[in-house]
Amino acid sequence: MLTTGNQCLKTKPFLDTPNQQNNSHLTIVRDDTSKQKADRSKFLDQLSLNSLKNKDYFVVAATLFLMVVSVITFINFQPDIEKLHFERMNTWWGASINYIALTLLVLQLSFLTYLIVLYIKYKPVKAVSNEQLPTCTVIVPAYNEGKLVYETLLSLADSDFPAEKLQILSIDDGSKDDTWQWMMKAKAKLGDRLAIYQQPKNMGKRHALYRGFKEGTGDVFVTVDSDSIVKEDTLRNLVSPFAVNEKCGAVAGNVRVLNKEKGLIPKMLNVSFVFSFEFVRSAQSAIGSVLCTPGALAAYRKDAVMNCLEDWMNQTFMGQPSDIGEDRAITNMILKQGLHVLFQKNAYVYTNIPEKYKSLYKMFVRWERSNVRENIMMSKFAFTKFREESTAGSRILLTMQWIKVIMAYPLLLLLLFFVVTHPVLFVCTSLAGIFVFSSIQMFFYAKKYNIAEAFLAYTYSVFYLFTLFWITPYAIITAGRSGWLTRDLPATA
Repeated sequence: MLTTGNQCLKTKPFLDTPNQQNNSHLTIVRDDTSKQKADRSKFLDQLSLNSLKNKDYFVVAATLFLMVVSVITFINFQPDIEKLHFERMNTWWGASINYIALTLLVLQLSFLTYLIVLYIKYKPVKAVSNEQLPTCTVIVPAYNEGKLVYETLLSLADSDFPAEKLQILSIDDGSKDDTWQWMMKAKAKLGDRLAIYQQPKNMGKRHALYRGFKEGTGDVFVTVDSDSIVKEDTLRNLVSPFAVNEKCGAVAGNVRVLNKEKGLIPKMLNVSFVFSFEFVRSAQSAIGSVLCTPGALAAYRKDAVMNCLEDWMNQTFMGQPSDIGEDRAITNMILKQGLHVLFQKNAYVYTNIPEKYKSLYKMFVRWERSNVRENIMMSKFAFTKFREESTAGSRILLTMQWIKVIMAYPLLLLLLFFVVTHPVLFVCTSLAGIFVFSSIQMFFYAKKYNIAEAFLAYTYSVFYLFTLFWITPYAIITAGRSGWLTRDLPATA
C-alpha cells in the first residue's frame, strides 16, 4: 500500500528540547533541514571519539590485570608446562593433539599474513561525479523499529546524491508497534521522494526486500536496515564502484555501532566491527570476494539481483524455506555469476546492535547458522571456474571458514577437558594467548580511532571465550532451525 504525500498520524512530539535529550541520542530537528544535517553529522563524528565511562575503565583495567597475572603465572609455571607437554607427547593422543594444534597455528598465521598482504593492496574506489552515478533505489525493510525508521529515512534523503537519480522505498513488514506511523511521518515530510508500503502481515525480511526489488527502478539496489543511519556521502561512496567497474556485482558498506554509548557490549562490538570490516573485508575486497554484504548497508547491481532473484526468494535448507542469512545468500549468488563483490571503507553506516547478553547471543546464533548454510552453498561453486579471474583467493577464504566449522567440536571438547583436568593452566594459557593475538585488533583500532577504546579488544576476547564459546557448536547442530530471534518489540519506558 502506497500512502499519499500528506498522510501523517498525530503522535507525541518527535523531539524535545536539546536540554531534555540524552547526548547519546541522535538529534533530529524537523523544521530546520540544515541544522538537522549538521546535528546528525556532528553526532556521527562523535561516535569515533572515546566513549568509555569510569566503570568501563575499571573493566578494561581488570582485564589487563588478569592478563598480566596470567602471563607471569604462565612464565612461572613453564617447567610444569614443559613436563606436561613431555608426558602428553609420550601418548599417541597427546602427540596427535600437539601436531594438530601446531598445524592450526601455522595455518592461522599464514592466513593472517595473506590477509595483511591483501589489506595493503586494498584501495576504496573514489567517489564519482553526479553524471557518472547510476540511478539508485534504496530499500529499507522495517519491523518493530519505532521512530528510528524515521531517522533512517531522513538520513538517506539528506544524502549527497542527485535527487533525480535516487528512489527511496520502505516496506513495513507487519510491525506491531508504531513503525508504520513513523514511516508515514517521513512520507509526509519527504513527499514524492519516498514511497512506503505495508505488508499484510509479518512475512520476514526476505519477503520485504523481495517486494522492494520488484518495485525498484534504479540500476543499483541499496539495502539499508531500518535501525541504521548513513552519512551524507555514504550512498555516493557505496555506489561509485558500479560506475567504474563493470564486473562489480555487489558492494558492502562499512558498519559501525550507533548505540555504542549505551553499554559495554556495544562498545566492545564497535571495536570488533572495525577489525572485521576495515581489515578483513578490505582484504577480501582486494580479490573481489567479500563473503557477505551486510544487511545494514549493501549495494547490488540490478541485473545481478534479477538473475538470481527467484532462486534467492525460494531458497530452502533441509527442505524448509530460508528465512535467515538473506545477505550472505545473495552475496553467494552474485559471486557465483562470476561478478566481483567489493567493500567500500568510506561508505559508513551506523547501526543499533544488542545491548544485552541474551539478544547478543541470539544474533550470533543466527549469523553462525547462516554461515554454516552458506558455506555449504558456496562450496558447490567455489571449486569450479566460476569467474574469469583467479578463484584461488575465494577458495582460501572458504577453506578457512570450513576449518572454523570443522574444528568447532574438537576444540570445544579440548577446552572442556583442560577446564576439568588443568583449570589454572587453562585460564593462564588462554588469557596469555588472548593478550598476544588480540593485540593485533587493539593496535589496529588504536591507529584508526582512539587508544582508550582499543583496549576493549582484550575485554571482548575474554568475554567471548568465557560466555560465547558455545555459539558455533550450537549453531552447527541447529543449522536447520529458522527464526530471526531478535526482532521483539522494543521495551517501553
